[in-house]
Amino acid sequence: MTVRGRRAGVTVALAVTAAMTVTAGAYAAPATGEGQHRATLRAMKAALNEDAPGVTVQARDRHGRWNAAAGTGDLARHTPRGAHDHYRVGSITKTFVATVLLQLEAEGRLDLDDTVGTWLPGVVEGNGHDGDRITVRQILSHTSGIYDVMSDAEVQREVFSEEFLDHRYDTWTPDQQIAIAMRHKPDFAPGTAWKYSNTNYVVAGKLIERITGKPYAKEIRQRIIRPLGLHATSVPGTDPTLPAPSSRAYNKLSDAPDAENHDVTELNPSVAGAAGGMISDSADLNRFYTALLRGRLLPAKQLAEMKTTVPKGDDRPGQRYGLGLEPFRTDCGTVVWGHGGDIHGSASGAGATADGRHALAVNFNGPGGEVGPVLDAEFCGEGSKSRS
Repeated sequence: MTVRGRRAGVTVALAVTAAMTVTAGAYAAPATGEGQHRATLRAMKAALNEDAPGVTVQARDRHGRWNAAAGTGDLARHTPRGAHDHYRVGSITKTFVATVLLQLEAEGRLDLDDTVGTWLPGVVEGNGHDGDRITVRQILSHTSGIYDVMSDAEVQREVFSEEFLDHRYDTWTPDQQIAIAMRHKPDFAPGTAWKYSNTNYVVAGKLIERITGKPYAKEIRQRIIRPLGLHATSVPGTDPTLPAPSSRAYNKLSDAPDAENHDVTELNPSVAGAAGGMISDSADLNRFYTALLRGRLLPAKQLAEMKTTVPKGDDRPGQRYGLGLEPFRTDCGTVVWGHGGDIHGSASGAGATADGRHALAVNFNGPGGEVGPVLDAEFCGEGSKSRS
């Protein structure tokens, strides 16, 4: 889930590029191959701040795997961030969900140009929404115009203000979230523009369940997690805990100057669901994106469809989005395919080059971490503009 409510975090897409100031006393975990990743380590430390106290990273390239961490993992205990932490991946979940739907298309069980109404009659209806005019492709590419449930004023209050502390264990159902979105008018007619909407992927999760007869979480486990051996990756449903090893997650739930940095590690992930509820670690995310881009999860036709992009709009010049996958052009011109993810106390980015030979996954345990400079540093090295 990528969210924008009150200090819940900025959109942590792969196109973020501004660097932050160095945090004094930043801790870096021992790592092999550090010589090839000096710029990355500098960018990690430079990105730390009070809204992102710690960072963990894994890079995979021709030199092998490199794990590192910097900053603080637990502010109360003053312990360092772990180089092998589990964390909530937010909207990186969308790539997993899109991959399952594209696998179903490859199996002939749906067509991307099927309408949502064909599979979910009466679900996307109301206030101008019409599921019979919206295709599966438009759902996955955020060109459906469906209102984002996370923009609803009541949801904003319960999820992104300090009221969250009273609601953090609440269970949210997909039908409940879609119904909230249907109270609003669509943002635009289907296929005429682009706007990020978490509701799209709540609908996508329901599509998987309708087509397969199984929960989307089970399909992700059977089709992706188990075949790739992603032992740190899970779709936790309503379980509020993070598995060990993990650090604490922090979020200011107010814009007030003296706002407290709350420990938000535990939360019911159904608030994000198929739009952003998954948990993983950096090693698993690298394994996933490497396998995806090398064609291990999708036939060539479906992978090409996933990488067919549309512009994000005039307010984001040069930025494009595919089907649960987006290209990030680094400051040295290298294109990285992946996704960003933002959920309470967690800001992540993961992706790999088109040939899958170079991958990076990064997570901050707070919403203020800037992913883009770390990606620039890793893929551009000493020539990165992000170097300190």
